[in-house]
Amino acid sequence: MSGETNLSRLLQSMQPVLCPGEYVFCTISDRDQRYSHLDPIGQFRESEGITLILPREQADAANLSYTSVFSMITLSIHSSLEAVGFLAAITSKLAEHNISVNPVSAYYHDHLFIPVSCAIEAMTLLKEFPRED
Repeated sequence: MSGETNLSRLLQSMQPVLCPGEYVFCTISDRDQRYSHLDPIGQFRESEGITLILPREQADAANLSYTSVFSMITLSIHSSLEAVGFLAAITSKLAEHNISVNPVSAYYHDHLFIPVSCAIEAMTLLKEFPRED
């Protein structure tokens, strides 16, 4: 099942959803087994270590450090991993309002990690994109 690639349709139909909870980005050594019990919603291996995206409560319980706390907004359209310009349009609009965003693309949807203090404003801005009639 392939996702949507048409930029106009993506922007018109993205249906942003503010997910419950708070999320953090943490880093651990790729050889550190003390955290194998964690259940991250995302992870990425870099040369410096493994980045975990975790619910804040999990990071706190594991005594992991983090620098910022985020809300997660899921764009509820099945976007293609080959779509061009979708995240660029979104991140540009948020940048115009001085809102940082850490986007994560998964197979079905794109997810935006927005500072908690900006989540409501970001939702308002995302809903300003033209809608289908």
